[in-house]
Amino acid sequence: MESALDWHQAKALLDWQVELGATEAIGDAPVNRFELAKVAAAAATVATPAAAAARPAAISGPATAAAEVDAVALARAAAGAAGDLVGLQAALAAYEHCELKRGARHLVFADGDPRARVMILGEAPGRDEDRVGRPFVGQAGKLLDRMLAAIGLDRTAEDPARAVYITNVLPWRPPQNRDPDPAEIAMMVPFVERHVALANPDLVVLMGNIPCMAGLGQRGILKLRGHWTEAFGRPALPMVHPAYLLRMPQAKHEAWADLLAIKARLAG
Repeated sequence: MESALDWHQAKALLDWQVELGATEAIGDAPVNRFELAKVAAAAATVATPAAAAARPAAISGPATAAAEVDAVALARAAAGAAGDLVGLQAALAAYEHCELKRGARHLVFADGDPRARVMILGEAPGRDEDRVGRPFVGQAGKLLDRMLAAIGLDRTAEDPARAVYITNVLPWRPPQNRDPDPAEIAMMVPFVERHVALANPDLVVLMGNIPCMAGLGQRGILKLRGHWTEAFGRPALPMVHPAYLLRMPQAKHEAWADLLAIKARLAG
């Protein structure tokens, strides 16, 4: 006789069943669901009004209340009420409907000069950004600073003509740096729209797939990059994220072409 399954074999079989879609345990004996339905129907017919009245009413719990909340509408109202960037940052800090907020250390709002002609819209904070509370401060941020310097721009410049203003679609770091899901992006779009309107840049750089989703409703940055479009009511240029360039340095010549396009647009 073969020996019984050990723990590891049993777990492997269970994992395999879960992958196939098994979601509940089944007993050894078959269950006649039709008969159960008949029994339930018969029980319902003999229930008296008094018995029905004695049953406790359904309680609307937190999950039901949360399902009734229109997070995007609340975000739109909060963002629209902000009269300046300080008010918008306060509105974001008070917004409680994005779960990412609960796992983040800091709200990462913006960096640079809001009077700048160029506004860079990134994806979401990473570990360094979450720790410091500013966007683009890690290795990707250092590369971004070098890229901007190559066309005469600097986030620390006092002259608005040479400055840049930098923010992200998501102000809170997603766990494990995962991509934000569509619902998280959707509830942040009203804040991004208001952010662009208040900063009033001449152009917006959509740096990565998440900004393209927020501003254009499209993904596929490698196809979108290098082509001027419009987002948030402004001329917009999709570009690959500096983090991508760190992984794929052979794409830097395309990023350089995009930087030259920005420089030409500013000079035109």
